[in-house]
Amino acid sequence: MSTLTICIVAVFVTGYLCIALESLTKVNKAAIALLMCVFCWTLLMIDPYSYYPMIESGGVIHHIAEVIEHHLGDAGGTLFFLMGAMTIVEIVDTNGGFNFVRDTMKTRSKRKLLWRVAFMTFFLSAILDNLTTSIVMIMVLRKLVQEREDRLIYAALVVISANSGGAFSPIGDVTTIMLWIKGVITTQGVLSEIFIPSLISMVIPAFILSMQLEGKFDKAQNLPAAEISQFTKVQRNIIFWLGVGGLVFVPIFKTITHLPPFMGILLVLGVLWTTTEIFHYNTAEDDTMAKRVSDILSRIDLSTIMFFLGILMAVAVLQEVGVLTMLGQGLNEAFAGNYYVINGIIGVLSSIVDNVPLVAGCMGMYPVAADGAMAVDGIFWQLLAYCAGVGGSMLIIGSAAGVVVMGLEKITFGWYMKKITWIVFVGYMAGILCYWLEKALFF
Repeated sequence: MSTLTICIVAVFVTGYLCIALESLTKVNKAAIALLMCVFCWTLLMIDPYSYYPMIESGGVIHHIAEVIEHHLGDAGGTLFFLMGAMTIVEIVDTNGGFNFVRDTMKTRSKRKLLWRVAFMTFFLSAILDNLTTSIVMIMVLRKLVQEREDRLIYAALVVISANSGGAFSPIGDVTTIMLWIKGVITTQGVLSEIFIPSLISMVIPAFILSMQLEGKFDKAQNLPAAEISQFTKVQRNIIFWLGVGGLVFVPIFKTITHLPPFMGILLVLGVLWTTTEIFHYNTAEDDTMAKRVSDILSRIDLSTIMFFLGILMAVAVLQEVGVLTMLGQGLNEAFAGNYYVINGIIGVLSSIVDNVPLVAGCMGMYPVAADGAMAVDGIFWQLLAYCAGVGGSMLIIGSAAGVVVMGLEKITFGWYMKKITWIVFVGYMAGILCYWLEKALFF
């Protein structure tokens, strides 16, 4: 590893520590992420020829510009998807669309609510995706739980359940989508063999967290009156089904058109926006302006978007300089043949850096074999789907769902690491053990 590469890694680690210590430094994590991103790319530009020796000296700068645009395009697709999903959920919520979902989850028992949140999030994330599901569930929880300490526990459970639910579905998480599109896992294989380990990785943390909740909510707190809306019940139902149904339609749209997922989100947002404008046409102007999409867009948390952008682009530098590939090769050499250990470590690493480049590096590093652990639906690929998805829950910034919930509920890195990380790890290891037992007894 060159001195320049070591400097890039040092900047990344320093920035990561500053993000982790946000509660002490009092500096917004988005600012640190953006600085980390720019410093890493700037260091790469000091001696770009060492990283791209095959390119002529006159064209290396142009090549790096294309590389940055490529990574920015990937990050932009994720960010537009995130902004579109957040806006859709906010539209549905503002116009009373989630009153139905809220009513079905109503209970005065804190533990009953926890289990309802856990299972609803788990299965919704497999149908939608873990990112969108997290946004929906946090919006619903804001209606049901006013006590911040309690809501933090529920919010942490949303992250755990969303990532576990996304791991057993080919469309539930970005990494499973990548593996599914590449053809190394199949829908039938991942559903039949990863479902139970994923369920275990959610149930065990949910049980531990339920021990921290006792008693019941105050009646007035847990059963707030439904928000008054100028829309009729039929109109609210239309908004709900257009929003949630549209989110379900996004992966179908991608399959049909082969366009990126964010294009499907923009389609749903456009349809929903147009529909609400039509509904607002005959209502009082002063009563509806605050509920117009143009105003709702101003409420989107841009600091979360900037943080996500900084993290993704900083990790892209590590990918460009070969650190992630080197890390994967080192794991392969150190634990040759033991795919449980290799993927277990990859899952832990996915909570530190983004799981997408980690999985991408593994896909490029390990060839698909005709049979054995590296075959389609083999142990390696299925474990990779599970570990990269579930492992991201160990730290609050280890997954897209965690980053979004962190921004929406202002959860600190330190609180999550102290209270939640060990709980997730217990469920994570139990899921791996469950998968091993499945392979030993049934497959």
